[in-house]
Amino acid sequence: MILEHSGRSPRIDASAFVAPNALVCGDVTLGKNVRVMFGAQIVAENSSVTIGDNCIVLENAVIRGTEGFPVSIGKNCLVGPCAHLAGCTVQDGVFIATGAAVFHGAVLKSGSEVSVGGVVHLKSVLPENVSVPIHWLAVGNPAKLFPPEDHEGIWDVQKPLNFPLTVYGVERPKSGEPNNMENICRVMAERLGRFREENGALQREAGKTPSRP
Repeated sequence: MILEHSGRSPRIDASAFVAPNALVCGDVTLGKNVRVMFGAQIVAENSSVTIGDNCIVLENAVIRGTEGFPVSIGKNCLVGPCAHLAGCTVQDGVFIATGAAVFHGAVLKSGSEVSVGGVVHLKSVLPENVSVPIHWLAVGNPAKLFPPEDHEGIWDVQKPLNFPLTVYGVERPKSGEPNNMENICRVMAERLGRFREENGALQREAGKTPSRP
């Protein structure tokens, strides 16, 4: 499905393929020979998504351009099934395996790899030709690699990056205060409100009674 969003329509090279039940929405550019397979979702929510030539986006992957964080993917990259990319930069020749996650402001440099279930966290920079092991996390600039059980080591690097403030514009609550989910959901409802307006317009258009000759 190809959808306009916020007045912008996807630009898809004639040689690209988008599966019938995949979604490409908004300010998205797909280069030559790109393949977007079944169930994949590429959505320019609040920022653009650009995918270079010869890239493969496999089943049920999600790629999102978010507020202040566009997505840029270079040439000859593969995004595996059920991977999730939000507001990141991926240079040429990068492999992102099944179930991997790459967060806002992250940069994956040329030739790097994220193995099955791996994570490249907020604003982290994965150097050229470096591989994140299965289920490990890459955090920081340059990224340090951590096993998933090293919560303290990960938090020492991740905490100053302030995920809620960077991504949602909401301060992290102080110790003992309630969580900030009410504010986060309010911010996201406002950012995503355009989809509601557009869907309502589509429904109204679809519901019009055809004129009689």
